[in-house]
Order: sequence, then structure tokens, then C-alpha cells
Amino acid sequence: MEMVDRIMKITTSEPTFLSFAKLAQTIAVTRGNHSKINLCAQYFSKLDSDNLRRAAQFFGEGAFSTVSGKRASIGHRTIAVLAAEFCEIDYDLVFRPSRTATGSSSETIQRLFENIPEAQAKWTSNNLTLAQIEEIFEKLYNTKNRASKKNILDTAWRSMTPLEVKYFIRIMGQGSLRIGFETKSVISSLALAFVRDIEKVRYAHMISGSLGEAAILAREDQLDNAEFTLFNPLSFMLASPIENRKVGNLDEYIAEEKFDGIRCQIHKSDNNIELYTRDLNVVSSSFPEILRFFVNKDLPDIVLDGEICVFKNDTILPFQLLQKRIGVKKPSEELIKNNPVVFIAYDLLYLDKECLFHETLTDRRSKLENIARLHNLLITSQIEISSEKDIEEAFDNALAHGNEGLMLKHKESTYEYGQRRKSWLKVKKPSGSLDTVILYAHAGSGKRGGTYSDFTLGISVKDDERYEEDFIPIGKAYGGYTNDDLKHLNKRIKELVIDRFGSTLQLKPALMVELEFEDIQINRRTKAKYTLRFPRFKAIRWDLSPSDADTLNDVEEMYNHKINKQRESQHVNPSFITY
Repeated sequence: MEMVDRIMKITTSEPTFLSFAKLAQTIAVTRGNHSKINLCAQYFSKLDSDNLRRAAQFFGEGAFSTVSGKRASIGHRTIAVLAAEFCEIDYDLVFRPSRTATGSSSETIQRLFENIPEAQAKWTSNNLTLAQIEEIFEKLYNTKNRASKKNILDTAWRSMTPLEVKYFIRIMGQGSLRIGFETKSVISSLALAFVRDIEKVRYAHMISGSLGEAAILAREDQLDNAEFTLFNPLSFMLASPIENRKVGNLDEYIAEEKFDGIRCQIHKSDNNIELYTRDLNVVSSSFPEILRFFVNKDLPDIVLDGEICVFKNDTILPFQLLQKRIGVKKPSEELIKNNPVVFIAYDLLYLDKECLFHETLTDRRSKLENIARLHNLLITSQIEISSEKDIEEAFDNALAHGNEGLMLKHKESTYEYGQRRKSWLKVKKPSGSLDTVILYAHAGSGKRGGTYSDFTLGISVKDDERYEEDFIPIGKAYGGYTNDDLKHLNKRIKELVIDRFGSTLQLKPALMVELEFEDIQINRRTKAKYTLRFPRFKAIRWDLSPSDADTLNDVEEMYNHKINKQRESQHVNPSFITY
């Protein structure tokens, strides 16, 4: 607690970024979410409104508010190359292997800055404030030239400690700080810091779209004044795997097919339309045919929750084809023709100046059906269920359509924005599994501190002429094992260490894991050119050796099989309807 006390003394007089970084690191190594929340609440309670906004935003959103539309727009490679230049080391021979070993660019940069004399000579702590860090992010956003961006970064890094640099990079990435402290924990900390109702804080965050704004409202006891405005994307309601939840009376649930697409939220007011993905990024320009479809609809102000799917010849096509459209800001006519998309709605969140979040699913569905009937929209088909047999039949139909499985939704559930509870349940079967070998073990954080609980797993390429090594990474997994499994793994790991890179161990290939996953996706940035979607341990195969590992050819065959699999037309038991 001495470190925390020192942090609090610093932040009371001057909220520096160094104190923020030290707190983040303290939270990372603290066990128990309650203790983490207490630490953050103490910190928040000492800040004025402006710095509270910045701190909450940095913890939960990134360099900019989620709804600002701003990004620092600096590629991972640009940051990595600049770090290598800063340390005066070879990027390919030193930096890349170090990053591969740690599995984290920011962690690698911190360690290199701390230990390489050439880097040590360049940085010093200037106790930059949170406001000054915010100014640097604004400069990066307003600077388009790559060389100028690198100059801004280089200057900033010279004024920071390596710990600050690590968290500066993570904040700039607009994602998790990877300290076991996500958005819901930030919200809990705000509620605790200012003694507010946690549901009111959550609601303020949800409808404002900004943690910083919610933080100020909590501090000033103005949570009841939070109002929803269009084009501030809402946090999506999430589903839990059915195997982890007990289903009560099936009559209380309705079933829908789970599409092989991407989640999307549409906001429309007159001719203004925006499409938002689950991470609340705008993707409107990637799907011009959806914009054209909605711009011609004389709809009232509306927010729809649904799915974008590739749809051709009355068939929903694989997610892998949709990947070709994701991130393409100006798709060509040929790309649109070959991979046409549709938006299929399954929930209605806002209609004609009325928020519907607190209405039941049944009531929201009734309004959605009315609006779809009036304006010829595509919406999900719903299936009444009352037995396991009903679920099995609906599940088989979903798979025949090429969809991922089923969603079971409680008829009386409200829209639990940003939550993963039992109101929505997903029924899925794994897409497949691979026998893989553990290549790296990464130390866990929080309650898993002191153990190696995250693993990089590889497949065999020893007979593949495209590669010189025997194994290459195919995915990372940090779940699916029991506490006993983890204990035995950690004991065996100690006997297999080849090298150590900070909190990461490189291992002699020996431990085999049957890795289960939801899908295989193309990823040209990886050595394998593929990544696994939601990989997790199915079983530790103590009976297998590395010679039994599946190969890259196996991965390619599985991918091609999924792409070429015949799918049933939507004219037969369709999973969605249009009026």
C-alpha cells in the first residue's frame, strides 16, 4: 500500500501521467477485482472534473472518447520501428524476436527502454500531466505526415519513463490497457468514488457513449440529466454461452438463428445514416449498398441492432467473404458485386425520440415488426421453443443455412447494454480443433499473477518448403483449462524453458494442446497467414508429442472446406424475413 499512498499524494497536488501509469501497473499486479476497483476509486475521488474525464477515458476508452470519431492513426509497425531506432538496435534481428517472445509491443518497448544504454541516455521523467498527454494525442490526430508523427512520438518518449511509454502506447491503441480492468470496472470505480448508484453510472455511460462524460456526471451528481442522442453508438447487449448458464423454463425464451456476419448498429435521422460495429467504430463507407437501402426509406429517427452478412443467391455466405469488405473504405463495384451484403435487424433500441432500452424484448420486437412491415426491412425470424427437441431442430436448420447456431433470448428481458448475462444465450458448436504445441508461456495478471496462464500455440511446418522453422504460431489461448491443469502445466513448463523475455518464457516444443476454436480467418500480418477465432483449450494432450501436431496444410484445408461448403437457400425455413 505504500506505493498507492505515494501515488495518491502525487495525484492530489498534481495529476501526472507518471502517477497514472504507476496506478495502472499497481492495478495490473493486484489480485481481486474488488481491490482493483478500490484503488481506482481512491484515485478518481482526488481529481478535478477535467482530469477525471481524462483519467476515466484513458482507463476505459483510449486516447479519445469512443464517440469522438478520432484516432491517433499510427500503425503498429511505425511505432515498433521508431522504438528500434530509439534504442539503436536492428528491428528485424533484435526488436521483432523480442516482441514475438513477449507477445506485446508495448511491453517489449518498456523492457528495451529500461535496459539498453542507448535508450536510457535519451529519456528522462518530465512529470507530464494528463492534460499534456491529451495534447500530444491531439497533435498526433491532427498530423497526417508519418515523419511528423514519428517526430512527435520521439519527443514525447524522451520526456517519459519506460513505464509511461508502455501505457502511452496502450492508450493510443484505443483498446484495453490489458491490466485485468475493463470498462465495467471503471464504471464500478466511479460509482464507489462518488457514492452513486452503479446502474445510473452505467446508464449515463451507455447513452452518452463516453466514460469521461459519465465520470463528470457522477462527480457532479448529475447522472439523472444524462440524455441519449443519435449517432452516439450504444454499448451492445452480449450473449453468454449456453454451457455456462442454466436455462430455466424454455417457454420464457424465443430462438433466432445466429448469423455468420458482423454485429452492427444503425443510426438514422432523415438522410443521415451511420453504421457502427461492436467496438463502436464507424464502418458506413465500407457498405454503401446498406446506406443506399436506408437512405431511400422514409423512417423516423431510429436505432437498429442487427447483423451485416454477405448474401447472394438467397444464401448467407461465410464470414470469411465478409472479411474482404471489412476495413475497405471505398469498395470497388466488383468487390460489391462479388460480396454483396445485407443488414438483418433483430432489435429496436430507439424510435422517434423514444428510448426503448427498458422495454421488454417482446414489446421491442412488436415495434420492430411494425416498422419492418411499413418500410420493407429485413428482420430475424423468431422460433417458438418449449423443449430440447425444439432447440435441436432449430439448431440443425441454422447449421444447414450456414449460420453459427442459435440465440435464445428471454422474452421479458430489457436491453442489457454492455452486459453479458443469461438473458441472451448462444448455442454453438466449435468449428473445429487442432492439435498444437505450446511455444510460449506468458505470465498472468490479477488473480492469476505468479502463474503462466496465457499461451502461444503453434502448428507444424517442418515439412513445408515455405518455412525454415519447425513450428509457427497459430493462436493464443488463456482459457479452457482447470486449476489443476494449470498447476501441472506450470510445473512442466519450468523444465522446458529455452529463453526468458520479461514475463514471457520461450519453451522447448513438448507440451501438446488440443485447441478448440470458432472459426479460421485469413490474417496476412501473421506468419501462418491465418488466425483462429476464439481459441481455447479443449484438452491438454499429455499422450501426444510434437510429431503429432497438425500442420499449416491442415489449417488451409479446414479453411477451404468452410468456404466451399454448400449452404441451404434461405427460401427453405428462412432465418430472416422481409415484408
